[in-house]
Amino acid sequence: MDKTYNFYSGNSPLLISMPHAGTGIPEDMRYRLTPEALLLPDVDWHLPILYDMAKDYDVSVISAEYARYVIDLNRSPENTSLYPGQDVTGLCPIDTFAKSAIYQDGKEPDDNEIKDRIEKYWQPYHQKLATELQRIHAIHGVAILWDAHSIASHVPRFFIGQLPDLNFGTADSSSCNISLQNALAATMQELMHAKNYSHVFNGRFKGGYITRHYGMPNMNIHAIQLEMSQCIYMDENSPYKYNAKLAMKVKPLLSDLLKTCLNWAETQK
Repeated sequence: MDKTYNFYSGNSPLLISMPHAGTGIPEDMRYRLTPEALLLPDVDWHLPILYDMAKDYDVSVISAEYARYVIDLNRSPENTSLYPGQDVTGLCPIDTFAKSAIYQDGKEPDDNEIKDRIEKYWQPYHQKLATELQRIHAIHGVAILWDAHSIASHVPRFFIGQLPDLNFGTADSSSCNISLQNALAATMQELMHAKNYSHVFNGRFKGGYITRHYGMPNMNIHAIQLEMSQCIYMDENSPYKYNAKLAMKVKPLLSDLLKTCLNWAETQK
């Protein structure tokens, strides 16, 4: 089987997950997609570059190889809604965030194909995620999962107006110890360069399946999602180029947030 995820093993208490950073499309699926879908407008673009400081802290990193149009790794395999009553995309989405068709007419995946995709793409990622958290916890007695995401700053389908720059999700403070959430909030309040960016905790994005499923603070396994507005580090329009000048301003803040997690973990051992 082709590689379905990329993984770097570190030795710190922190694991970064990037379930929507993949851009791969299997050849047997590519010919069925619409021209708009082939542009991959809904990828969490350039996150491995944006978080490349992670290796400096000996942090483990897992990222998807394939695009979320193949399967959304941040959804339940039962395809239950993360936000009941609100518009959401599914496990194997059939439309883009802009509500354009992903597939040509009559070429959407059927139930058998979706089952195959769960086995081939979803399960390996989550098996690795689970075993790595277990390994980290066994070594340190504590594990922190940082689920890294990004999205266009304006997506009327999901939210009105412009999204805050940094959107922290802890499933309404249930996926991590409240003291870790408070430590991150203090970092955002105290650092001068943090004041350049708007932020919110548990606003429009409270954390997806990964944050909610793997965050078990009673077991000293803590999960935080950060949904970042793409306008602070890249060109939001196709071809979705990385903007090094913008990224250089936000990367030190991301680094400080990771350090906050690591420093907090030291207090839990």
